[in-house]
Amino acid sequence: MTLATRLDPTILREYDIRGIIGENIGETQFRAIGQAFGSQLRAEGGQSVAVGYDGRLSSPTLEAAVIEGLAQAGVRVLRAGCGPSPMCYFADHYLGTDAAVMVTGSHNPPDYNGIKMTMLGRAFYGADIQALGARVSAGDYVEGNGEIVNASVFDAYVDRLMQGFAGDKDLSVAWDPGNGAAGEVVTALVARLPGRHTIINGDIDGRFPNHHPDPTVESNLDQLKAAVAENGCDLGLAFDGDGDRIGVIDGQGRVLWGDQILVILARPVLADIPGATIICDIKASQLFQDEIMRLGGNPLLWMTGHSHLKTKLAETGAPLAGEMSAHIFFNHRYYGYDDAVYSALRLLSILHDGTESLAEIRDSLPAYVNTPEIRFDCAEDRKFEVIDEVQERLRGGHDYMVNDIDGVRVENADGWWLLRASNTQAVLVARCESKDKAGLARLKKTLAAQLRKSGIEPPVF
Repeated sequence: MTLATRLDPTILREYDIRGIIGENIGETQFRAIGQAFGSQLRAEGGQSVAVGYDGRLSSPTLEAAVIEGLAQAGVRVLRAGCGPSPMCYFADHYLGTDAAVMVTGSHNPPDYNGIKMTMLGRAFYGADIQALGARVSAGDYVEGNGEIVNASVFDAYVDRLMQGFAGDKDLSVAWDPGNGAAGEVVTALVARLPGRHTIINGDIDGRFPNHHPDPTVESNLDQLKAAVAENGCDLGLAFDGDGDRIGVIDGQGRVLWGDQILVILARPVLADIPGATIICDIKASQLFQDEIMRLGGNPLLWMTGHSHLKTKLAETGAPLAGEMSAHIFFNHRYYGYDDAVYSALRLLSILHDGTESLAEIRDSLPAYVNTPEIRFDCAEDRKFEVIDEVQERLRGGHDYMVNDIDGVRVENADGWWLLRASNTQAVLVARCESKDKAGLARLKKTLAAQLRKSGIEPPVF
């Protein structure tokens, strides 16, 4: 009989389970989580789980622990091996399992680790994760003796990725997996791609010795920019620690952000499916809505967070979704989960098929002036109250439109401003965007006034 184990509530995040090794998470917790997840799966009629793990130093041991827990719940475990999170999701489809469990610390520092999960075709997040924690605390487990099978999918995954690529141009591409879990996949792929390819930081190394594995922070792209310049590359591609977020720079070393990448990827999708819905999170630039409408599509803004986007994609049947943090979800000719390497191949296919360089495509996109994403402290028990107060004050006003799907996004003649509460930290998040500096100043002033009305001194932005 397995004893109950209490999980530190701070590791039970909105989208996954994640903590610091030796401080609030380790083998004991992973074993308990495995048995609880397996018990929940069996309660819902499932019998099998694909399990993968990333390149962190702690991941092999933690993978073994979670597998032990799953087997104790009587679940059949298929070990997909070391690789990016999307490879584990692919294993779920390819092997025909009922769920997927990925041991990964994502883009966090080396001393972090955690678990991302799917169950019976749905994202496992939010209330699911809280219920899992409650099951662990109660020791509410199914007992069994599940089979454990080695089922590497690496070669099949690389073959499937290649189906997303078409072209034969002599492009020059620099790749930076950031010593993360996508390194071996990228190495296998470039051997099969036309053109000239340079890989930096391709060895999987859970210490991340060269830079932090988060391509949405521009300083982490400095080495990639240098590789593009040194080798005269047409573009550079980067990935986060578990390969589900993409970073892109053009041949001039300029970063393309999540919404810019999304609208470029949407071009052939909307040519194939005119009028289709394309989804982006609420933080997206006006660029997203303007470009998708110009391309004949239906832009839809939705809640921030990869689990929310994945769920909305499945609900609407949209062919493509993405968010500013550069999770890109292809439902068009793919499975609907966030796979950064697959997205990279779809982007390369666009460049192979057209006459414009990535830099020229970037220059053709509308330009706006905006603030960066501004994050500032707000007490956990206050952050959602502030959002509610702002929403109430703005209700029924004129000359602006309010989108309250995730926080408050206010659009008027000047542009838009956004205020939302983080799902994972005790912070508020703000952003403003306009067509010119004068409009941006007015938006910032309005946002600051709303914060002061709720007793929050606005940050300098």
